[in-house]
Amino acid sequence: MFSPERPFCDWHLGGFDNAPAFLFDSLKSTHSLMKARAAAGEIVPGTLMVADTQTAGRGRHERTWDSPAGLNLYFNILIPLDGIPLASAPQITQVAALTFAEIFKGLQDDAHAQGLGNPNIGKVSVKWPNDILCGKHKFCGILAELVYIKKRESNGAQYSTAAKNIPAISMGVGINVNSSPGDYAHLGRSVTTLKDICGQRINREKLLQMLVANLERAVGQFRAFGIRPWVDAWKRMDQFIGARGTIVVNNHCTDQNRNSGEGAIKKTGSILDMQDDGSLLFKCDDGTVETVYSADLEI
Repeated sequence: MFSPERPFCDWHLGGFDNAPAFLFDSLKSTHSLMKARAAAGEIVPGTLMVADTQTAGRGRHERTWDSPAGLNLYFNILIPLDGIPLASAPQITQVAALTFAEIFKGLQDDAHAQGLGNPNIGKVSVKWPNDILCGKHKFCGILAELVYIKKRESNGAQYSTAAKNIPAISMGVGINVNSSPGDYAHLGRSVTTLKDICGQRINREKLLQMLVANLERAVGQFRAFGIRPWVDAWKRMDQFIGARGTIVVNNHCTDQNRNSGEGAIKKTGSILDMQDDGSLLFKCDDGTVETVYSADLEI
């Protein structure tokens, strides 16, 4: 994993179930392109798209995701939902975050065993619902959206508009791999990178191969067993239960207004637990206890 990597154009990758992978030297956004091609019926479930740089990378709520060239990973995977109820589909982002975090934690442990890495940065963990942090410094973000893939006849012709299209999750992932924390000072928020965590450069191709393979296995396990195994994994990894935090509900804020809180409802209190269905149990300062299914959590 710490070996030198070959040129981006020579990477050998594949999606789920041998679906194709598409590599782009530069792209506005893998997420936007995946959505467009799915809607047009131009790709199949399991497709992987990877960019070496993005010119308009976005995170949740249209926040900027900086995408310097040749340093990090920016990719989208079109996750099939066969056998998974649509109501359970949002939990796939939690499955992905915990699956990826286990890999990153293994890299951190390997680096520490070699006497490398930043010993003061903290441990890799997942901040509910799906941000991956080291200590309190974010280095991996996940953005997922339900899309419908236009079905086509076996001869390539499109089905009629009455045909039922195929639901899938378009999951966009940005990982700060070989960049440096100082590259993100202009964002005004805590950011780190795998290179800082591990004290050495990471082979991005090998890392992405591992992430995709492990995620495909994890989605299969989720299909069979539901979210509960990953709730248990989160609790083993957790460093936030009992901590104070702020739940940001109906958050439409961007980089420009996130500090003002415009368009958001904020509730401050304490994190009690992650429940068996993946929701967060949160005690507000006014004494009420809420079950939170969808929100941002600020620590």
